[in-house]
Amino acid sequence: MGGSKRKRGRKPKNHNPPETLDSPSTAPSLDDVFSVSNVDIINPTAAATQNHAENGPRGRTKKSKLPENSEKTQPSLPPQPPPIVPPARRLSRPVENGGIVGGGRGGGEFTVVSGDSIMGAGGMRVVPAMDAVVKVFCVHTEPNFSLPWQRKRQYSSNSSGFVIGGRRVLTNAHSVEHHTQVKVKKRGSDTKYLATVLAIGTECDIAMLTVDDDEFWEGVSPVEFGELPALQDAVTVVGYPIGGDTISVTSGVVSRIEILSYVHGSTELLGLQIDAAINSGNSGGPAFNDKGNCVGIAFQSLKHEDVENIGYVIPTPVIQHFIQDYEKSGAYTGFPVLGIEWQKMENPDLRMSMGMKADQKGVRIRRVDPTSPESEVLKPSDVILSFDGVDIANDGTVPFRHGERIGFSYLVSQKYTGDNSTIRVLRNSEVLNFNINLTSHRRLIPSHNRGRPPSYYIIAGFVFTTVSVPYLRSEYGKEYEFEAPVKLLDKLLHSMPQSPDEQLVVVSQVLVADINIGYEDIVNTQALAFNGKPLKNLKSLGEMVENCDDEFLKFDLEYDQIVVLRTETAKAATRDILATHCIPSAMSDDLKTY
Repeated sequence: MGGSKRKRGRKPKNHNPPETLDSPSTAPSLDDVFSVSNVDIINPTAAATQNHAENGPRGRTKKSKLPENSEKTQPSLPPQPPPIVPPARRLSRPVENGGIVGGGRGGGEFTVVSGDSIMGAGGMRVVPAMDAVVKVFCVHTEPNFSLPWQRKRQYSSNSSGFVIGGRRVLTNAHSVEHHTQVKVKKRGSDTKYLATVLAIGTECDIAMLTVDDDEFWEGVSPVEFGELPALQDAVTVVGYPIGGDTISVTSGVVSRIEILSYVHGSTELLGLQIDAAINSGNSGGPAFNDKGNCVGIAFQSLKHEDVENIGYVIPTPVIQHFIQDYEKSGAYTGFPVLGIEWQKMENPDLRMSMGMKADQKGVRIRRVDPTSPESEVLKPSDVILSFDGVDIANDGTVPFRHGERIGFSYLVSQKYTGDNSTIRVLRNSEVLNFNINLTSHRRLIPSHNRGRPPSYYIIAGFVFTTVSVPYLRSEYGKEYEFEAPVKLLDKLLHSMPQSPDEQLVVVSQVLVADINIGYEDIVNTQALAFNGKPLKNLKSLGEMVENCDDEFLKFDLEYDQIVVLRTETAKAATRDILATHCIPSAMSDDLKTY
């Protein structure tokens, strides 16, 4: 939550929305999960040929734009094929709002795979776990947020993965999001094996699979993990990107190590920036060091006209956290965060006004999430001096490695949900120590639905639902941060839930009928109260309407709008409206238990 800033204002001329290395080819939610400028989740590669009219805009198709460096690198080669979705998965239909997700040219010369060795510009490098890299085939069925009582048409994608110990396979979370079937195929094999998804780590963009068929595990050695690499260390990315069906190898070096914005997870965790080519279909593939040990998982790339050769890798500390979290609890519990927003203390007058001594450094707490455990001990204007004994600088960084510093959120992300930590704060010139229990953070507008179908409630043709980032992306496209209503965006960026079960309820649309004449134009407007009682969440709305004995149903909406309906006729008309639109129920399953 802390010190990250988002740019607001007019839409930039050449805004390139985030995309993931293997997000589903037709899934807009995988293209840019949050406001991470120009980061591309490597979407799954897709054969962009069928059902284009179904998901794309009508009219003439736009000409496919090839990566800028494609022509420069190989001018003598024929033109590249039409845009194929990001590196991680190859889809059987075009990616909505997608394009070619290019990590740029590779950091080294073309490599020749021979057995388990890679021949690069620097000579022979052994990669003993090459056969552990698998191709992942996934069939996705996404929720339909416009018609929440049904799902969209299924589509398929291809991505990469690799075998680890314990008969498990790792890949990217966006490679198997909304999966209905997952299959994996080993290198050199013609057999696809059904896989089971054990855990999906949305924040860290990692998923864990397993295969029940014993034949799959014959002759496969698991990948061994290496330490976090240093700057300029050589890396080799292995996977099944676009351009062919066989395994592909690209090489480069580690360019940067810092806290990165994970596009799919809408969070900030440790990440590696590399200059090896990462393309659609590479998502979930391992990045090896010179010793043949895995040092990360390819997952997203930067797409912008002013940059090239920038790809991102999930490093081993994040991977090990995901694995150990699953092993400890039997499920993915997430990465804990401090439920606060903080401000830098770099101004000397600000530090003096807060009563800080010359040798004291830290960050000032702006707001505390009222639903977090920290709200019981921390207060606004407290100055956090240290976390678990590690001093925090005025810019919010802590020592990382020799000659390096990193955001102090890294210390928090190394913990597990439920762990305790010690925080030292300065309050009214007095130093205090608190022991807090760390939990994952809940936003008022969640970044993900975590595989659950959207909730809805229908009365007299008014479709009520809850707002989430996938919902905004479905309604307003990849540019939802510019196109969505200002008040919804303000709540997305700045609002905190006042209770653990608070939701933002909106009228998604009005299914036209005689009873709702005059209300047809109400779209994506927040519902604030029902019959004078404030709305807490969608379930409470459904309960109040169903149990209402008043003559009228009165809904207070945003912008001082009201909707008034006769109770008896509204409930009677609902049955006819449901039958007309072939809707099986007036409410989603999660609202049926009062």
